[in-house]
Amino acid sequence: MKADLVINEIKTIYTPYLKPPLKGSQMNDIREINNGFIAVKNGKILALGEGEGKEFIDKNTIVKSEKNKIVLPGFIDSHTHLVHAGSREDEYDDLKRGVPYLDILARGGGILGTVSKTRKATFEKLYLKAFASLNMMLSYGVTVVESKSGYGLDHETEKKQLLVNKKLNALHPIEVLSTYMGAHAIPVEYLNDKETYLKFLVEELKKFKKENLFERVDVFCEESVFSLEETKFLLSEAKKLGYDIKMHADEIVSLGGAGLGVSLGCSSVDHLMAISDEDINKLSSSKTVANILPGTSFYLKKNYAPARKMIDCGVAVSLAGDYNPGSNPSENFQLVMQLASNYLMLTPAEVLTAVTINPAYHLNIAADKGSLEVGKDADFIVMNAENLAYILYHYGINHVKDVYIKGKQVVENTKVMEVNNDFN
Repeated sequence: MKADLVINEIKTIYTPYLKPPLKGSQMNDIREINNGFIAVKNGKILALGEGEGKEFIDKNTIVKSEKNKIVLPGFIDSHTHLVHAGSREDEYDDLKRGVPYLDILARGGGILGTVSKTRKATFEKLYLKAFASLNMMLSYGVTVVESKSGYGLDHETEKKQLLVNKKLNALHPIEVLSTYMGAHAIPVEYLNDKETYLKFLVEELKKFKKENLFERVDVFCEESVFSLEETKFLLSEAKKLGYDIKMHADEIVSLGGAGLGVSLGCSSVDHLMAISDEDINKLSSSKTVANILPGTSFYLKKNYAPARKMIDCGVAVSLAGDYNPGSNPSENFQLVMQLASNYLMLTPAEVLTAVTINPAYHLNIAADKGSLEVGKDADFIVMNAENLAYILYHYGINHVKDVYIKGKQVVENTKVMEVNNDFN
């Protein structure tokens, strides 16, 4: 069979190859193909290996040479708050001075401030803002994004966010996966009646089930937000309805959220800056992935999650951007990888595993995404680098040359190619 596209003369192809989730030392085990090629047919990887792939080339095949370049699987950003209105630079000085986030939240700022702006925003405004952010993410090599609701905290606005996700997924090259997060904060109208809000959320899950707008549910388990007991109640109800479940856990206070996530069967537990050794051990004996967000620690000047300890203890770790207006207002995913190398002490191979196959696993897309293997989607990045370590060592810049999604080139020489953002 002849290919539609062959990329050859690649200095090195780097890809995970083991069955996920990759835990502990497995995260350091990746395949390296020197002087390699990738052949693509109908958006899928037809073949890859050493050599020029001449046996897959005929007169109709597009052939591109990438001398002195490396090729990686497309990056998967598995935790974002993509769809929102406004920004929070008015809180920036407070954050720099060390004012606790929970104090900012208590005065109506933080998430609640963004909720107010997002409720007022039109669908078009939210869509165009998120579309622009996706373009920036794409330029840094991201090919899949998980996007949460959670800036509405009412039916109308949560649905508006989810519908924006749906339209983005239809029109943007990046695959956008929706997560419902009505349990992101307690809205002002329910501050003195959390029990009623919990009941409202369960009813929302039932209503939305008929509309097929999302497959997973997330809860912010944190002091002064949702307790362990409340989180268990909500996620148990979500699981009964057939949703995949995940949670923000042990971000600020060590509540035991990660351990709860393991016991509930969460696909991932996210943040974990305050995780206990006991819960690290629980994660190591489970298939729940620890989803670490170093950009948030960097921006807030807080401690980093103990990812090195987790991996050494046999935990499956992934990395995500946590793009949001309050604690990480950046679409630069390569910076997240560089922070993981420098501050979390991950090896280059571990970083690659943590942004490809492990997030693909906990998002339930590993059959098609997350590694370069025959039969999988041809989502890959050509990098302006001669080895994997260089893109972590030379920090703060964009190393992407070209990006392909399902075999179609969508970034050329670091610039996003023309994308249809027709709002009609």
